[in-house]
Amino acid sequence: MFMILMGTVVIAGIVGYLSEKTGFTQNGYLQSIIICIGGAFLFYFVRIMFGISFGPPGLNAVLSSIGALIIVPTHWRK
Repeated sequence: MFMILMGTVVIAGIVGYLSEKTGFTQNGYLQSIIICIGGAFLFYFVRIMFGISFGPPGLNAVLSSIGALIIVPTHWRK
């Protein structure tokens, strides 16, 4: 379980960095990485508590990170 958690954090960080590098978001590198890691942590614990999953842990990390990048910044924009 610990290795899955660490892999989730690494994958979420990479997704956050790549989203800024490709221009998918304009939040800033650190902000995007923090948003992705937060979303991945949240979905990781939801998976543990309720058993909800999209498939392998790596796919869960990627999809939850992208979902967090879409939901969080657009929620606070005017």
